[in-house]
Amino acid sequence: MNIKPLALSLLVSSTPLMAQEVTVEITNLTQGIYFTPLLVSAHDAQYHLFEAGTSAGPELQAMAEGGDIAGLLGIADSVGAVSAANPAEGLLGPATTTTASLANVEMGSVLSITAMVLPSNDGFVGLDSWAIPTEPGTYTIYLNAYDAGTEANDELIVEGSGAPGVPGMPANPGGNGGTGGTGVIDSEPNTLIHIHRGTLGDNDPVGGPSDLDSRLHRWLNPVARAVITVQ
Repeated sequence: MNIKPLALSLLVSSTPLMAQEVTVEITNLTQGIYFTPLLVSAHDAQYHLFEAGTSAGPELQAMAEGGDIAGLLGIADSVGAVSAANPAEGLLGPATTTTASLANVEMGSVLSITAMVLPSNDGFVGLDSWAIPTEPGTYTIYLNAYDAGTEANDELIVEGSGAPGVPGMPANPGGNGGTGGTGVIDSEPNTLIHIHRGTLGDNDPVGGPSDLDSRLHRWLNPVARAVITVQ
């Protein structure tokens, strides 16, 4: 999230800012991937949890490589965001839904969503500063998965690789991949945040380039649906 100095207001009013109640229902649309704990935040439009085409900060890297949202939540709190952290109370599996409720959201706020995609090296589902409508109603949007650009997509399961800077995928929650992969790629040509290419996988359970099964783990965007209710 890019933090900019807050402008000082010269106007003083006794009338409180109008607030909204925002409910966000998030559905995992994939066949075989999981989302780590989600962070759903409503915040001022001058801030971002992430931006495509920029370098990932350490907080985003920790989320994208290991599912740790603590750093991003700390930044969101520091700029007065209204957040729901881990509404699913754990992983959000394929074809499942969770709901986040945000109370007293200031009119004119934007909505951001992040969570790591598992299994992946540094993939995450994301929504970047979507303008929350001022008109009450229900709105449906579809979310893409992004690549943080911080790690090569080797598609190898490596114990302990959830730590930032440690190569490999930290887990395969479905337990339906392979072993003995040689690695799909050993370097990341695009080190900026960008749209994820999706999992490649292979169909060799004891070898091949990937530890993932292309018949189960292959995915393309979008990977999630968000139904947003504004009151």
